[in-house]
Amino acid sequence: MFKDAQSFITQMYQDLNKDHATLNGRLEVIQQEIESTGTYYHTQEELIYGARVAWRNSNRCIGRLFWDKLEVKDLRHLDDASDIINALEDHIKYATNDGRIIPTISIFKPNTTFILHNDQLIRYSNDPIVRPILQQIEDIQSSKVQSKFLPWLYTYNGETKVHPIDESIILDVPLTHPQFPKFDALNLTWYAIPIISSMDLNIGGVIYTLVPFNGWYMVSEIASRNLLDTYRYDLLNTVANAFDLDTSKTSTYWRDKALVELNYAVHQSYKSNNVSIVDHYTASKQFEKFEQNENQCGRQVTGDWTWLIPPISPSLVHNWHKGYDNTYHNPNFYYKKKPTKQEDNHSNKCPYH
Repeated sequence: MFKDAQSFITQMYQDLNKDHATLNGRLEVIQQEIESTGTYYHTQEELIYGARVAWRNSNRCIGRLFWDKLEVKDLRHLDDASDIINALEDHIKYATNDGRIIPTISIFKPNTTFILHNDQLIRYSNDPIVRPILQQIEDIQSSKVQSKFLPWLYTYNGETKVHPIDESIILDVPLTHPQFPKFDALNLTWYAIPIISSMDLNIGGVIYTLVPFNGWYMVSEIASRNLLDTYRYDLLNTVANAFDLDTSKTSTYWRDKALVELNYAVHQSYKSNNVSIVDHYTASKQFEKFEQNENQCGRQVTGDWTWLIPPISPSLVHNWHKGYDNTYHNPNFYYKKKPTKQEDNHSNKCPYH
């Protein structure tokens, strides 16, 4: 562990222009702590820096321009399950911020016995992707889930329980289109904020297993994937009909038209409700600025090209025309388990999404 700690602390002190004497002194303390306890305790400054750099190093994230603005909540002092649940609900309220989304991460103690089984803090109960955990929840409570939002399934000190979310703290956005009242009549909604809770955070060899984090949505995540993927809500034909498109033959390009109009509807719906969201063109330009900033700091940008291109009009954005080194550097976020193909595409997103 000391080797990982040494690498992290050295990187941090170099980035923050701290002197060598201070660096060596800190490393001596860490080495003694590891020899005595098998691990070491990050200072709050180290925790904040580590979490932010983990975002900076997130290969699959197109929103890394804002890595140094991440709000870091140090919750390592919490032990009781009720306190942790309250903190998770507080995360939703704080990060949602009445629609002006605040990129936030809540970090609990690395050896916490609280295990959250939900991959995101907010999911709809009728989303096909949650069927496995929905079944577990219903088995435990011996009744069907009636709530719009999926309850939390967690294990604490070896006992698995269900906690229904206070739906009043969740901002839900009605999806409408200014030109198509038939679309409005579908009564579609999507929640304002994606909060990922299925990944571990590695900072200098210390693994934090409960670290829910969020950014804001990119439009195409909701419109192109969540609502249209065949193993999600599979609404392509439904929205095409709402847009009065000719679906009788492929040559009408009805699928493409429906995709564009749905992206437009989601974007306008969030904007009209004063909820933070970004379109794929703006996100790509922001990532280009991030690359420029990193180059100026002498850092190479790593990335997963398959994730950095959007699912709509990918060849029209900056990222399409570039190749990236997909090497992972720490600090970073890691999957708790090897995901299935569907989970890999949708359940575990970067902080920005």
